[in-house]
Amino acid sequence: MLDIHMFSSATKVKGQGVGSAYLELIRLLEEHHADSMKISINKFGKADISHYHTIDPLFYLSTMRPGHGIRIGYVHFLPETLEGSLRIPQPFKGIFYRYVIAFYRKMDAIVVVNPSFIPKLSAYGISEDKITYIPNFVSANEFYEMEDSDKIRLRKRLNISEDDFVVIGVGQLQERKGVFDFIELAMRHPELKFVWVGGFSFGKMTDGYEELKKVMDNPPENLYFPGIVDRSQMNEYYNMADLFLLPSFNELFPMSVLEACSTNTPVMLRDLPLYHSIISGKYEPCRDFDEMDEKLTNLVSSPERMDELKGFAQDVSNEYSEERLAAIWQRYYECQARKNMK
Repeated sequence: MLDIHMFSSATKVKGQGVGSAYLELIRLLEEHHADSMKISINKFGKADISHYHTIDPLFYLSTMRPGHGIRIGYVHFLPETLEGSLRIPQPFKGIFYRYVIAFYRKMDAIVVVNPSFIPKLSAYGISEDKITYIPNFVSANEFYEMEDSDKIRLRKRLNISEDDFVVIGVGQLQERKGVFDFIELAMRHPELKFVWVGGFSFGKMTDGYEELKKVMDNPPENLYFPGIVDRSQMNEYYNMADLFLLPSFNELFPMSVLEACSTNTPVMLRDLPLYHSIISGKYEPCRDFDEMDEKLTNLVSSPERMDELKGFAQDVSNEYSEERLAAIWQRYYECQARKNMK
C-alpha cells in the first residue's frame, strides 16, 4: 500500500479553486483507491510520496527532512498569474515570487493542471522531464443538472423569474477575474440578470478591492452578489443560470468551468490561449469585452446555439470524468513510487 502524505492549507481560505481541487483529489483517492493508498493530511514523517498542494514555508522546510519519499509539487499558479490578484508591495513582491519558483525547483516531480504551464516552468529552469499534465475534475455526484422544477424553485429564492435570462460568474472578486467587465455587462443589459458568486478571499490585499467593494455594496438592480457560498450549495447556483461566463484575463484550468460543464450549463469564456489545449471548441469564445457584449446579446435570442453549447458542456464533463482521472492518478503515483524504490 502506498503511503502518501498530502500537504495543504488551501481550505483555510474559502472561495479558492485551489482548495476545491485539493478536496476533490482527496475524495477521489479515498473513494477509488482506499485499498491501495494510505492518505495522511499535513503529517510529517516517513512516506513513499509527499504531495505539496500549497507552498507554505513550513512545507518547504519539511522537504529537507529525510524519509519524505518523492516530493510532488502541484502547480496552481506562477508569479505572472498572480498579477491582478493580490497587491504585494515591493520588495516583498519580488521576494515572494522568487520563493514560489524556489519551492517548485525543490520538488522531484511537478503536476500542472494545464499543459501551457510546461514551457513556462521550463523557462524557470525546471526540467520538462519532471513535469506531468493531469487536469482537474469534479464529482458528478456533487455537480449535476437538476430538474426544471428545482431550477425554478432556486430562482424564486433569489427573486428571479423563471423567464429571466440569468448569467452567472464564479470566482474570487478580483481584477484578474474580469469582474469589472462582468459588472459593465450587467449595466449594459438591464433586461438580463447577473449573479457573481464569490468574495474577497484575501480581503483588502485583493487587487481592485476598493472599486469592487463599492459596486458590491451598491450594485445595479439586475446584479446580485451572494458572496462566498459553501461548496455544497454551488450546484444550485449553476443550475439556476442559463449561461456561465468567466471573463478572466489569466487562468490555469478553473474548477468553476468544470463545475458548470458538469451541470450542463453553456459556457462563455474570454478566449485565453491556455483554454485551446484543454477545451478547444467546447465553449463560446470572446476576444474582448465588445465581442462578449455582442455574443451575449446573440445567445439570448439563439436557443439553437445555447443547445449546442449545452452539448459541448456535456462533452467536457465526460472527458474530465472522475473515473478517468482516478485511473490517471493511480498510474502516476505508482510510477513515482517506483522511482523512489530505485
